[in-house]
Amino acid sequence: QVQLAESGGGSVQAGGSLRLSCKASVFTENTFCMGWFREAPGKEREGVAACDSDGARDYADSVKGRFTCSRDDANNMMYLQMNSLKPEDTAIYYCAADFFGSIARQVPDFAYKGQGTQVTVSS
Repeated sequence: QVQLAESGGGSVQAGGSLRLSCKASVFTENTFCMGWFREAPGKEREGVAACDSDGARDYADSVKGRFTCSRDDANNMMYLQMNSLKPEDTAIYYCAADFFGSIARQVPDFAYKGQGTQVTVSS
């Protein structure tokens, strides 16, 4: 059983930055594709970023150029650096993992998901 735990959410003004972290309970190197998706009230889940174990990255158009996903497989960690945040980025952000899938839009369907962390961006 893979357990994922997010941290780092919070409240920030538009234009600010936040860094989310995800800790996996199992060894992740060369094993899992990992990623982030978000869910906002009244909106569908949106795959934000996919971080494959081979270094490949894929981002939703809505965050491209502002968000960066990275991994530290030695410590079973994944991060999402979010810059130039906008009010429309407000959502619960989830970490996810699966054995397959390297496209951001696939991330909401990954088999393993964390509990989520709230990100609120005020204008």
